[in-house]
Amino acid sequence: MMHVSLLLILSGILSAQFAPQRAGIEKEVFGKFPDGRVAHLFTLRNAAGMTVQITNYGGFIVSWTAPDKTGKQENITLGLPTFADYLKGAPSLGPIIGRFGNRIANGKFSLDGQTYTLATNAGTNHIHGGRVGFSQKLWDATPVDGNEPALTLKYTSPDGEEGYPGTLAVTVTYTLQKDNALRIDYRATTDKPTVVNLTNHAYFNLSGMKRDVLDNELMIKADKILPTDKAQIPTGEIKPVAGTVFDFTKPTTIGARIADTTDIQLRYGQGYDHCWVFTDQSKTLKLGATLYEPTSGRLMTMYTTEPAVQLYTANHLNGTLRGKEGVAYGRRFGVCLETQHFPDSPNHPNFPTTTLRPGETYKSTTVYQFSVR
Repeated sequence: MMHVSLLLILSGILSAQFAPQRAGIEKEVFGKFPDGRVAHLFTLRNAAGMTVQITNYGGFIVSWTAPDKTGKQENITLGLPTFADYLKGAPSLGPIIGRFGNRIANGKFSLDGQTYTLATNAGTNHIHGGRVGFSQKLWDATPVDGNEPALTLKYTSPDGEEGYPGTLAVTVTYTLQKDNALRIDYRATTDKPTVVNLTNHAYFNLSGMKRDVLDNELMIKADKILPTDKAQIPTGEIKPVAGTVFDFTKPTTIGARIADTTDIQLRYGQGYDHCWVFTDQSKTLKLGATLYEPTSGRLMTMYTTEPAVQLYTANHLNGTLRGKEGVAYGRRFGVCLETQHFPDSPNHPNFPTTTLRPGETYKSTTVYQFSVR
């Protein structure tokens, strides 16, 4: 009888562990600004048990669980414990980046014969939207309940903000799909010619915060990269990856060549911090990259409509930040796959345009899907 009882107990535990969850979205107070404004935290959950927590402060992905090969759900993105931690202006651990993801040389660009001067916040250059980019804005939030819960965030950037021309109306929608995929749709319109390049800056750690990412196997469907100067501004060249440390056309561990100090580009970036140009330059939703963590068995597959992706290997994290799990975020503890147009595009006529004009709609979609093997 004891053996039967034990089997029943174990069966109940396993049934509870793998039972379908109630899909939907929940809202709670995340924290308050000094001026009394309130930021909220939204928890999206699908029937498979995946959860994604997003705050309307900067659109940060605060946490994101995915099952390992045994079915165990664990957090797979770097995030901070409290709202107060985010207000300190910590590194971009999962927010919306805009108006322009990545760098613009010397904080200047010309459009229709007029030169615009942007805020400079990376030496003499502009990066990720400036001193107070979209990652530091309180967005209007609309939750959508259902089997595929969604969160729509809206922000209107006024004409001249951080030096950019035009009033830009931006909508970003996060949708947690049934198949363990998070879809991010970006839309924007303007009342004056401007430039726009939106992305998300999530740091992934598919081990569930147990180790760094150097043993992760990465594949990028890109046959070229953009070389940069010492300040990591693209030189304007578009070079093949074949035969270089940047060749991830076949699954290769991130750590296999990252320490090759004979490559000047790796020295400039202190690791990988470069833009890969996809072989498929169509604007359709296409396979962009895969990331596999061998111990957990988690496989992330990324699809995007964008022409490029910035791979960043957490080269500047130094262990001073800690996540909810109490784990220190050290160097190489995460990996970013930031889908985007090319950095410094407004200053390179040979790059795909990032110009948006009145009457047009900026559209971009990226999907991160999880499975195991």
